[in-house]
Amino acid sequence: MRLLVVGGSGFLGREIVRQARRAGHQVAATFHRHPPGGDLDWHALDVRRRDHVARVAATARPDVIVNAAYRQNDWASTADGGAHVALAAGAVAARLVHVSSDAVFAGAAGAYDETCPPDPTTPYGAAKAAAETAVAAITPHAVIARTSLIIGYGESVHEQHVHALAAGVRTGVLFTDDVRCPVHVTDLAAALCELAGSPYSGVHHVAGPDAFSRHHLGVLIARRDGLDPAALPTGLRAASDVPGPAELRLDCARTRARLTTRLRGAHEFLTAARI
Repeated sequence: MRLLVVGGSGFLGREIVRQARRAGHQVAATFHRHPPGGDLDWHALDVRRRDHVARVAATARPDVIVNAAYRQNDWASTADGGAHVALAAGAVAARLVHVSSDAVFAGAAGAYDETCPPDPTTPYGAAKAAAETAVAAITPHAVIARTSLIIGYGESVHEQHVHALAAGVRTGVLFTDDVRCPVHVTDLAAALCELAGSPYSGVHHVAGPDAFSRHHLGVLIARRDGLDPAALPTGLRAASDVPGPAELRLDCARTRARLTTRLRGAHEFLTAARI
């Protein structure tokens, strides 16, 4: 299988590239600013430019495109970029796996399954929802994979934030009322690769089975990494001016029933050996 990973230089993208190459697939990937090293077929790409995306897809001629590119504060990259990738996938007759987010939901319903329509309350959530709409309209057989807080081996944004708070080099708090369903980057990448080769289409929820507050997750990370959990300051999102929903639980039962990839909970993957 020829695979093009859009956003391949990012945290999730790098893991997709690693697993796809290990599985024997022919892989090309994109970067935005800084060309990564190695012998991979790298392509500079600005997803905000429809012509750039079309040109890269035409050059790579992939069987599958996985779009893992986003910028939280940039509508053009997240919303327009998603549409541009979908148009390029259609032009080269490639299957598309589009990575979306639980941020498309407001949180009022508590748990959301794949049938729930987006009702975002933040600009990022709105951009992700807009991209989903474009992808579904342009490439009806695409997979739209919504995920949650992505954790790795110390490399994720949340893990770095926990380390900085524990060391006292960054101000802030970990919310005790901000609940998500963390997923390990290796599990998520494996699930996306499996969905890429599957007959399925439409919306899939790909997250861990455990719903944790950001503070609880931070405590688990601190314990894994030999830090003092008591050094992590706590707070309430409800008492802050941080926009967005406090509680987002992705119901992944339907997707888990379709996958052979096992999506571990944070209690398990934060005590497991590195894969």
